[in-house]
Amino acid sequence: MTTLTPTSRQEADTVTIGHKVSPFLWFDSNAEEAILFYTSIFKPSKIGNMFRHGEGGPGPKDTLMSGTFEIAGQEFMALNGGPMFKFTPAVSFFVTCTSQAEIDELWVKLSAGGATNRCGWLQDKFGLSWQIIPDVLGRLLYSKDPVRSKQALAAMLRMTKLDIAELQRAYDEG
Repeated sequence: MTTLTPTSRQEADTVTIGHKVSPFLWFDSNAEEAILFYTSIFKPSKIGNMFRHGEGGPGPKDTLMSGTFEIAGQEFMALNGGPMFKFTPAVSFFVTCTSQAEIDELWVKLSAGGATNRCGWLQDKFGLSWQIIPDVLGRLLYSKDPVRSKQALAAMLRMTKLDIAELQRAYDEG
């Protein structure tokens, strides 16, 4: 029989997620490392309930089975479920940034140990995909001026990490 040991005062049978729909992330065996990683990068963030295996397994006693956390107001659940499933870029987290400094900081932190891709996409060290996007991008790409929007899009397609000044320059020169 499996015994879960919550590490908060809340009992296991009363744990709920506050949003009707919340991402549920399946990790092989490093969910706790991922929770600590993500909550160290995003502010505001917090760690919720952490449920650890008890004497009966299925994992080693006191290792994390599942946990909840919140970043930027979005709740997540994480599970150490084994190697059956892997993340793919088919699902990504879209992060809207208000400055180049924010883009640069998130880019460095999230891509450490992972991989960078075109158009503001990256995969972190756990294989989870992120889009690090400036909040002005929608205005530039979906302007009423199709020539300017096309120039901004062409500039974006040449970039790995998005550069707000360069996107704006391409738009302005369009």
